[in-house]
Amino acid sequence: MLWSLLVTLAVGAICGWLASMLMGGKDKSLLMYIILGIVGGAVGNLVFGLIGISFHGFIGNIIGGVLGTCILIAVGRLFFKK
Repeated sequence: MLWSLLVTLAVGAICGWLASMLMGGKDKSLLMYIILGIVGGAVGNLVFGLIGISFHGFIGNIIGGVLGTCILIAVGRLFFKK
């Protein structure tokens, strides 16, 4: 159980950081990367699950998480323009 939590946090941080770099974001804290990555992973699994695409394994979860986090960042930018 502890291992699963640590892997989830690590994957979330990697996904959040990669998506932020792809989307041209500013440097954020590690906690923000983790939150973005975890929520983005859920968004990615939901969106791609609705169209019949599933991600398996560590690399698959990273890819799905990054794509979901990119979607999350893009939607956030639409609603919270500065």
